Amino acid sequence: MVFDLKACIGCNACVIGCKQENSLPDGVFFTKTLSEEYGVYPMANRVYIPTICNHCDDAPCEKVCPTGATYTREDGIVMVDDAKCIGCSTCAVACPYDQRTQMEEESFLKGLFGTGELTPFEEQGYDRYTPGTVTKCDFCSQRVDAGLDPACVVTCPTNARIFGDLDDPNSAPAKMIRDRQGRPPMPDKNTKPKVFYVN
Repeated sequence: MVFDLKACIGCNACVIGCKQENSLPDGVFFTKTLSEEYGVYPMANRVYIPTICNHCDDAPCEKVCPTGATYTREDGIVMVDDAKCIGCSTCAVACPYDQRTQMEEESFLKGLFGTGELTPFEEQGYDRYTPGTVTKCDFCSQRVDAGLDPACVVTCPTNARIFGDLDDPNSAPAKMIRDRQGRPPMPDKNTKPKVFYVN
């Protein structure tokens, strides 16, 4: 995936699309949009920086997982096997990008509105999670398997998120990385992320 920082307007449609697609409880986010101001008045400005699991080729979270719950699919998507996860959060500590979340039972009990009553939407979606385990973005793997783009990509109104096969030199993200000198986040960590930023 490539994030085009010139195109991102910080609207957070990606965040809402992700929460809806993944039935995420209150306080849990698989993607966030950070903002940073720069310049001095009257030439002050702001840049928006989308963040997500970087699906690293050399994923530290996978290396430290004691049960093998974290694994990488053939297509490079880093996954978490809920049935194997013991909730130790070792992966969360190892991730230099802070992209892991422990699914606390309280989040599921209070509901999105904090009333303790779950909506039908929450009831159908919360079944996919086991309280106490750790989860993260999986690039909407169920959508990718069906030939669709992740929900955050589809909901972006400015096409600031570009998804595709980085191994294919003719794919849209590969071309953008090449043409606009795309760079990975925190390259000093040597995790070989599959997420790049272009400015």
